[in-house]
Amino acid sequence: MVAFLEVVHGAIGLVPSGVVIPLMQWAGRTNCIYVMRQTHEVQELPAVFITFVAWSISEVIRYPNYALNCIGSCPPWLTYLRYSAFLVLYPPGMGGETWIMYHALPFMKKYSFSYYTFLMVVLFCYPILCLKVYLHMVKQRRSKLGKQDKKKKKKR
Repeated sequence: MVAFLEVVHGAIGLVPSGVVIPLMQWAGRTNCIYVMRQTHEVQELPAVFITFVAWSISEVIRYPNYALNCIGSCPPWLTYLRYSAFLVLYPPGMGGETWIMYHALPFMKKYSFSYYTFLMVVLFCYPILCLKVYLHMVKQRRSKLGKQDKKKKKKR
């Protein structure tokens, strides 16, 4: 998946994001997509729509922000949106992922017992991992938007 390049870019220092948080996000999404593809019974859940909408909106905001930052012409409103939209989009996205995996559990037993066990462990850890990622993003928001506020004050 192309999304894994974010992990690689962090690992080789192309971007300052690091490896752990992008890896957690990539693994969570990849696992959720795998569960949906393997379990037709969950594909009609409202959680699938909710999750895909949250993911899609976040990417539609994030990638133009990255691209415009690369050429040095990102408008402040897009930076603000990039570091604020997750406050609204992350909870339904993570909730949807959790909902999908939880509803897939009974059907996962027929595919592989070891994957069922893995999914149980993931669901047990998910709230903690989601909180870790969310708090990291709050910290990033404070850091990025705080820099913008300082720039505005200097211009006055």
